[in-house]
Amino acid sequence: MKQYTIIFLFVYAVHFQAQSQFDGATFLERTAFKIGYHGNVFSDNGLHLGAEYLWKEKIRVKEKRKGPKTITHQLLFNGSIGYVTNFTNRTDNGLHTHYGLIWRRTSPKRWQWNLEVNPLGYYRSFLPETFEVKGDEVSKVQFPGRSYYAPSVAIGIGRDRPEKRRSGWYLNLNCTLRTPYNAGTLPTFSVQYGHRFNFKKK
Repeated sequence: MKQYTIIFLFVYAVHFQAQSQFDGATFLERTAFKIGYHGNVFSDNGLHLGAEYLWKEKIRVKEKRKGPKTITHQLLFNGSIGYVTNFTNRTDNGLHTHYGLIWRRTSPKRWQWNLEVNPLGYYRSFLPETFEVKGDEVSKVQFPGRSYYAPSVAIGIGRDRPEKRRSGWYLNLNCTLRTPYNAGTLPTFSVQYGHRFNFKKK
């Protein structure tokens, strides 16, 4: 019950702040979509899709000898969904989705540092063909697997494309906590590499 309360409050805050901050702005002007690789390279590999919605932005211009330098700090709402599998044995399949916030700093040369915190996370594992025994009968389990509450945090780098609205590449190291896992919590690490793009040209 506590988890659902936290989720409700977070979604309400996102909805309220988005309305108050961006009345009159178009959705596409503040949104970047992303697609990329998600996995741990050695066993689980897959894809993820997502979107980032600009919440707050602060631009600082510093005067230097070689001219002014612009540093941008952004706070964005983040949402993503992905699927991973083990292509060797096909026994470790999972669907994951995360929602949270991204803090991003963009340097004058367009290099970016990212910190991503996703308190709302869900992971669903899918097992291969599974059977269960009840008394003297053996039956097939429908949709075998387990569901987990899975918050995550990620740090990474990237680079913005010149003269292109909220587009570029990113490389993140992600840590997800699956809970409850047996009697505790299972941390899993993965790599995210992909590209952001926006439908507006400038």
